[in-house]
Amino acid sequence: MIAFDNNKYIKIQSERIKERIAQFGDKLYLEFGGKLFDDFHASRVLPGFEPDSKLKMLLQLRDEAEVVIVISAIDIEKSKVRGDLGITYDDDVLRLVDNFNERGFSVNSVVITHFRGQESAKAFHNRLCRLNIKSYYHYTIEGYPHNVALIDSDEGFGRNEYVQTTRPLVVVTAPGPGSGKMAVCLSQLYQDNKKGIKAGYAKFETFPVWNLPLKHPVNLAYEAATADLNDVNMIDPFHLEAYGETTVNYNRDIEIFPVLNAIFEGIYGYNPYKSPTDMGVNMAGFCIADDGACKEASGQEIIRRYYNALNKLVDGKAEETEVNKIKLLMQQAKVSADDRPVIAHALRRARFTRTPSAAIELNDGTIITAKTTSLLGASAALILNATKHLAGISHKVKLIPAQMIEPIQNMKVSYLHGGNPRLHTDEVLVALAMLSLNDDNCRRALAELPKLCGCQVHTTVMLSEVDRKIFQKLGVDLTSEPVKKK
Repeated sequence: MIAFDNNKYIKIQSERIKERIAQFGDKLYLEFGGKLFDDFHASRVLPGFEPDSKLKMLLQLRDEAEVVIVISAIDIEKSKVRGDLGITYDDDVLRLVDNFNERGFSVNSVVITHFRGQESAKAFHNRLCRLNIKSYYHYTIEGYPHNVALIDSDEGFGRNEYVQTTRPLVVVTAPGPGSGKMAVCLSQLYQDNKKGIKAGYAKFETFPVWNLPLKHPVNLAYEAATADLNDVNMIDPFHLEAYGETTVNYNRDIEIFPVLNAIFEGIYGYNPYKSPTDMGVNMAGFCIADDGACKEASGQEIIRRYYNALNKLVDGKAEETEVNKIKLLMQQAKVSADDRPVIAHALRRARFTRTPSAAIELNDGTIITAKTTSLLGASAALILNATKHLAGISHKVKLIPAQMIEPIQNMKVSYLHGGNPRLHTDEVLVALAMLSLNDDNCRRALAELPKLCGCQVHTTVMLSEVDRKIFQKLGVDLTSEPVKKK
């Protein structure tokens, strides 16, 4: 299902950014919101959007750009994890540095924001130094973002360590939201002005899509994705007043706009932007080719986010408020669990077999189910059942014979002292790969794995980290009942 014109997006988005660079004098700080390398959220709610689209666009500006990566000391202290990759934000910073370097970008430095002397932040700063990566501290400012007098002073932004930059385009990005990217840009504008450097600021944030309705499912899906931050989509009141045009932005940008206004007035004597929407350069809304398909995909994303929040609540990693907010968003988008077919099929199989079960919806709409057995977990069995179906292999065929599984189980229990002898998804895939050398059915089943990308899976119990990561690597969209394995 293609609902988004990716080629058009890359073309008009790069043109828009070049126009904004030309608008200012010596330097432009371009805040990149969302994921730059692997924006899987965007690819799910805008089918046809490629996860690395923003990177492809940025490659056209590589020679005049340098990159500053921002991470919050609060996120370091909490060991915050990127949900889609399963790694902490500080490890993701290093991953981003490597990815930028591999693609020929100049990585200027890392800025640690919200710094209050946290020992974990100091340790990360030292780690960066050992890796020869420049890093700077930006401090928490009391009363931010409302105490403009303090913020726009030498005791506010002026107290931050100044990031030395050399190129006309400074791309400011981060592992995730709430890192303080905008504050870093504004701090640099303040200090550049003191040094006589004419610098500007622009924002590249894919969501919310400013020229879609406030309650469009694409924008509601963004609220669901940031429910833990309590972001709220809003009509931009500044844009409405200035132009009489209704556009959508989110609360943090609207709250910070008076600060940006004051800083620009200090630099230029006027603010070139009349609204937060003016600050943005996002052209995604002009590239939607099938609005209905995007609405449907976004509704599915909200359902997935709801189940993810329920799982986090069980694990003690979320609050009831996050779950309740996404439940409300589901109502606004007019979707429910009934709109995700694999949920009903997995639950029906579990009731019938009285054991944990799973269901997968293949890309052609076919739904396959599996249950937990004495040899295999439901997720492992599901992958085997799905690949057999795709390869045209009879369900009666046992791809992995019991006599091969039993020694692996014995090793897990007797030598590794595990409590669960059943094979996980990774163990089944390794066994399938080994058997494929001499077994044609295993070879054919293994060759079907790429077709699982984009498929939908639901399990009746929460999965181990190993199983979750395997589904993620296969490109499968997973939900699970908020029930711990016994």
